[in-house]
Formats: sequence, structure tokens, C-alpha cells
Amino acid sequence: MANFFIRMVKEKPLGAISGMVILILIIVAIFGDVLSPYVYSERHLADRLTGPSARYLLGTDQLGRDLLSRLIVGARLSLVVGLSATMLIVVVAVLIGGISGFIGGRLDLVVQRFVDTWMAFPGLLILLTVMSIVGRGLPQIIVVLGILGGIAASRIVRSAVIGVKDNDYFLAARAVGTPTPQILLRHVLPNIMATVIIIFSINIGGVIISEAALSFLGFGLPVQIPSWGGMLSREGRKYMEVAPWLAIWPGVCLTVVVYCLNMFGDAVRDLLDPRLRGGGGRLGADGAT
Repeated sequence: MANFFIRMVKEKPLGAISGMVILILIIVAIFGDVLSPYVYSERHLADRLTGPSARYLLGTDQLGRDLLSRLIVGARLSLVVGLSATMLIVVVAVLIGGISGFIGGRLDLVVQRFVDTWMAFPGLLILLTVMSIVGRGLPQIIVVLGILGGIAASRIVRSAVIGVKDNDYFLAARAVGTPTPQILLRHVLPNIMATVIIIFSINIGGVIISEAALSFLGFGLPVQIPSWGGMLSREGRKYMEVAPWLAIWPGVCLTVVVYCLNMFGDAVRDLLDPRLRGGGGRLGADGAT
């Protein structure tokens, strides 16, 4: 593990910096109650729409609530949704893609045609339709984003499993009569773990953006819960001309966090699987010289 981070610092400095930003986000989310200067729902009506000052570092909203405290709570919600939904994406992708790729045959054909049909529909349309049926709330968002994302990511897992099936050690295990569960645990799962980690790292940013989009459109978290997307949709959009900080700071938080998550995920992908290196990897650098 230490060698991995040393390699990231040397070969992927942008990914290392992004990882530090993500670590700060995690610390803020965990110790948000201590770091928040005020209770996020506490109202100071005499200080409505107050600009950034020594008392309110990022200003207040239309009800006099401290914007910094609400952003910290939003960071916690984004982290919870991102990690939980992405873990569910991995589970669904491994189940669907692993079974489809391992068994193959007609089952694989049927499952992949279902996945193709599912991916043909616009993702946002499916999200809005499902959320309008199941209702608003944190558990609903996690389950919906996890299942929908897992179906799409299952194709990557299926390809990795099919690649493992072509290796000699897999064929030898089948030839000597090794039980199927043992083959899955000893030969398949360990060899697709890099792919699973990559799926996890590159999907967190997309999940956070999807949650923000749902909250912005009114299909996400309830109004009383301060999510970054909801803050942009409600007070940010309504009072952006009078108090532009209400739209600027949630947008900045979303942009920085998602950018850092994408850069960190890209760095992890390049280090774990050199065949997937981008233009900024070692191969790209060698080609430039």
C-alpha cells in the first residue's frame, strides 16, 4: 500500500493532490458537527442574506442560516451517497457481469441484450421516472443510483471475467474438477479485483453529480436537508442576483469534489492497470520525449 501511494506521488502528482482533497472532504464529513460554526438549521432572521464576514465566513441565506455550516452538512450527505451508492454499483455489477461472463451461452446473450436495452434509455429520464415512483429520500437515492449504475457497469465486469476464463490456470482448474465456488473465490474474484476497484473509484464522482441533479430538479432529498444540488436549485437560483454566494459556493464545492474524485480515480486506474493508461501516463510521457 505504501509503494502504491509513493508511485502515485511520483507518477500521478495531480492524482495525489486530488487524493488529499478527498481526504479533507472525508475529515470534514466525519467531524462536521465540530467544524460547523452554527447548527445548519439555526436561523438568524436579523442577518438574512448577509455577505461573507468574520461572523459568517461564507455568508447567510434568505433565512439567516450560516452557509458554511450547510455546506459542511452537504459534504457529509454527498460522501454518504457517493460511497454507499458506489458500493451498491460494484455489488450489482459483480453479480450481473460475473454470472453472465462466467456461465456464458444463452444466459449471457439474454442478460447482455437486457443491458443493451437498459442503456439505450436516457439515464436522467430513468432516474426521474423511478424517483417519482419510489419517492424522495436518502435510502431511495442510494438504491436507485446503485442499481442503475450497476447494470451499466456490469459490462466491464463481464469483460474482465471472460478474460480470466481464457487463462491457463482457469482452464487447468476446470480440467482437474475444481468446484465452481472455489474457482470463483480463488481464480476469478482476485483477478478482477483491479477492475472492481477501478469501477468504484471512477463512479463516485458521477454518483454525486447524479444526486445533485436529482436534488436540483426536486426529485432528490427533502427540502429541509441541505444538499449541494438542492441549495443550487432553491436559494441559489432564487437569490443569485441579490446574494450570488448562495449559488457560487455550492457550485464550487461540487466542481472541486467531482473533479478531484475523477482525477484520483483516473490515477488509480492507470496505476492498477497499465494497459488503460491515458495520455498523461508513463507511456504518454515516454512518447512525448
